[in-house]
Formats: sequence, C-alpha cells, structure tokens
Amino acid sequence: MTRPGLPKMIATDLDGTLVRSDETVSAYTHGVLDRVRAAGIPVVGATGRGPRLTELTRNDIRAADYLVMAGGGRVVDQSDPDGPVVLRDERLPGPVLAEIVADLEAAVGPLTVMVEALDDPSAPLWGDYHPSWPYQDLFEPRTRAECLTRDVIKAFARTQDHHVDELLEVARGIVPADVATLTQAGLGFVEICPPGVDKSTGLTVVAEALGVDPADVLVFGDMPNDLPMFEWAGWARVAVANAHPVLRAVADEVTLRNDDDGVAVYLDRLLSG
Repeated sequence: MTRPGLPKMIATDLDGTLVRSDETVSAYTHGVLDRVRAAGIPVVGATGRGPRLTELTRNDIRAADYLVMAGGGRVVDQSDPDGPVVLRDERLPGPVLAEIVADLEAAVGPLTVMVEALDDPSAPLWGDYHPSWPYQDLFEPRTRAECLTRDVIKAFARTQDHHVDELLEVARGIVPADVATLTQAGLGFVEICPPGVDKSTGLTVVAEALGVDPADVLVFGDMPNDLPMFEWAGWARVAVANAHPVLRAVADEVTLRNDDDGVAVYLDRLLSG
C-alpha cells in the first residue's frame, strides 16, 4: 500500500519506462522530474546501461542526483559539487564468466555471447555478432578468447532455440547466485552480472548515502531486471502499462505506457495531490 505524504526517494528505470519507444524523453517528463527534485525528493536513474553510456543516461534523466548503472554494478553520486563520485564499481572475472558460458553451452547448446568490458564513452560491446542486437553501431566482433580473458562489467547471452525467459530459468538452475546474478532487460539476451549486483543492491548504496529507508522509496520499472528493486522498495512499486507480465504481477500500481509518459503522469498527480 502506498503511504501518506510523499516518498523520500524516487528511482526509475529508463529504457521502456521513462524513455519512449523513439528513444526520447519528453519535455513534460523532464519538467515533472525537475519539480520532484525541487520538492526535495532525490531522483535516481536505475538502468541496465553500462558506464560507457553515462552521458546518454545523464541526458535522459537530467534531474538525477544519483545514477545506478550496469544493473546495479556502477553507482555514481552526481550531487557532489566537485564532480561525479563513483560509489560502486563491480566486475565479473573473465575466468568465472568462461566457466559460466561453458556450463550453459553444455546444457542448452551454442550461445551468442557479448561482453561489456570497457567504460570509455560509447565504447562498443565485444563478442559474437547477432542481427537482433539493437545497437549495432556500438558492437565490435571479437573472439571468445578475447572476451573471456578479462574482467567484465556484464555479459549477454542468447540461444537460437530458447525464448529469453526460458533461457533465464534454465540458467538460474545452473549458475549459483553466489557466482553471478542473472536477469533479462527486454533485449532478448540473458544478462550475466557480478554476484550480488542488481538494482536493489545499487539502490541500497544510494539510500545509505542519503539516510533513506527503503520503505520510503518509490520505484518505476518495466522488465524482470527491475524485480529486485520492486521487492526492495516499500513506498510504492509502479509498473508502466507496457511492462513484462512478471513485473506487473508484483506491482502495487500500473501507470500509463512509457510512450504516454506514464512515470511523469504518476508523479505529476502525486505532486499535485
């Protein structure tokens, strides 16, 4: 149940939630988020995007005091007057990822694998080409050996024969949680992150820095990688109407679609109430 008054922190996913299908964020949404921040409520962007997309992320959620990126593995405090401060930076060792990939391929057959290894601005992903990957301009073919011999921010995997939700279920039965965190964010790939890395643990870093209880946090999302923060936050968990069924099932409320500025409409009503 939502609590009376206003939350003490607001966190929102970006792609599919705050960002519209045409990859833009409306002036209306930016304006509402500015009003949230002016009301003294910290705004947090919580996204699967890696640190290489920091500038794009800052542009999409300009009012954010903090960014939780890479699904929780990179946390950045943007409120420091001396400049952004990295509060968390987790990596998955290459040999561990190599063992995960080998175990998965033994169970489900050949995988298409990509890794996010670099955090330079607009750095490409490396790995196996797949035509379904939506960001071909930020991809560079690399051999499996090149991809699995260094620490990575996260990895992406898919098969030809499994729906991503099916592959995720199989993978979670094979890969222990203390080895890696597995999820999916709507791109058709299972995402393999360092153990203990998800949006809830990233938001915990922010909440502790601000002295905010999770019970006072309002969150918005659309995909299974938002589930941990939905389970963590207590003020309200709000799914957009276009959300994955698994997220809608645990949401306290459902707002309009991302293309209809659902997050901003909800917050506008909240502030006006």
